[in-house]
Amino acid sequence: MKDLKEVFEERRSVNFFDKNKELDEETLKKIIDLAALTPSAFNLQPWEIIAVKSKEAKEKLYDVALKQPKILDAPVTLIMIGDKNAYKEDNPAWWYMRDVGIPDDKIQGSIDFAKNMLYNTDLKANNFAVRNTSLLSMSIMYAAKYYGVDSHSMIGFEEDKLKEAFGIPDDKVVVMLISLGYFDESKTLYPRLKRNGYEKIVKVL
Repeated sequence: MKDLKEVFEERRSVNFFDKNKELDEETLKKIIDLAALTPSAFNLQPWEIIAVKSKEAKEKLYDVALKQPKILDAPVTLIMIGDKNAYKEDNPAWWYMRDVGIPDDKIQGSIDFAKNMLYNTDLKANNFAVRNTSLLSMSIMYAAKYYGVDSHSMIGFEEDKLKEAFGIPDDKVVVMLISLGYFDESKTLYPRLKRNGYEKIVKVL
């Protein structure tokens, strides 16, 4: 296990996975459970994950994701799904607020505010799902590295075909794919490209 600085410095987007090295269920569960501490708007957690592990499921995903070899080589690829309707009252996560003593009228006020102001258009609802699920996705990649597992995120896929292939309904959005596994040491990892730092990305007002 690594400290936080090591996780950030050592996480890389791995293009070549060792197809002979499995990712056991216990480690995958630890990764997801740790990443699930990710913050989300109102703690609504508007996300779902399909873990693609079987040969049949990998081939199905490969066909709708631009035939990227890492999907076949990695032991698991996660389909990260955002729920555009998770802000609605039937999401039980709203009522987790009761656990910390927030009264029902305050919870209902938050529900009404979300429904009538924050997410009252299709675009806003879509952005809500994508933004929050993106937070979880990055957390998964860092959590994976914490447990010594490599990752690679992808947005190259045909969403309509992917949804059809995996039975994902229209009120959900496929945010990205994340392959998880172990780097194939017989290959050369591409060098890390330069990152812009504080001086270039921060404007102080």
